[in-house]
Amino acid sequence: MDPTRPSASGAPFEKGAPAVPELAQLLKASARGDQAAFARLYDATSTRAFGLAVRVVRDPAQAEEVAQEAFLEIWRTAGRFDPDRGSPLGWLLTIVHRKAVDRVRSAEASTRRDRSYHSQNQPVAHDATAEAAHASLEAHRVRNALTSLTSVQREALELAYFGGYTHTEVASMLDLPVGTAKTRIRDGLIRLRDTMGVGSS
Repeated sequence: MDPTRPSASGAPFEKGAPAVPELAQLLKASARGDQAAFARLYDATSTRAFGLAVRVVRDPAQAEEVAQEAFLEIWRTAGRFDPDRGSPLGWLLTIVHRKAVDRVRSAEASTRRDRSYHSQNQPVAHDATAEAAHASLEAHRVRNALTSLTSVQREALELAYFGGYTHTEVASMLDLPVGTAKTRIRDGLIRLRDTMGVGSS
């Protein structure tokens, strides 16, 4: 069994993960561009994020994509976290939940569109998953920003986001340990935010 792969029920933090109060400090440090703090935040909460996402979208592969999208937003908007308005974990999981619901709604809207045009024989099937991922990541800007990444970061991100592969599949395709593949994706997310000039307000 892959120890890096969370269960569909969403396991609690792994042993040795930061306590909840410390998550607030990690968010604050991430807002200042502290990559090590974001790495700790990611490692401490990604299992819970995946667990929540998979409960909403009901598909592990899409849940991984949703979690990745959520962490990109968390890295870009960490400065907006207000400890007076809720817990850091609650804030983080709210973003995950919103991304997951958006994915479900996008898929449902696509299904309705397909049914309404069933009389038109369209040769190319509508790919709701790719559309949702591209839209939520501001695909045009992201593709341009990808050129600033290292070749290994770009390869991992392109497979995960635009190829639609899971962490495990990316690791297998690149002949890497799953943990290494996840690290490349995470580091790529960090560099994307900096390249796209997103502030930490």
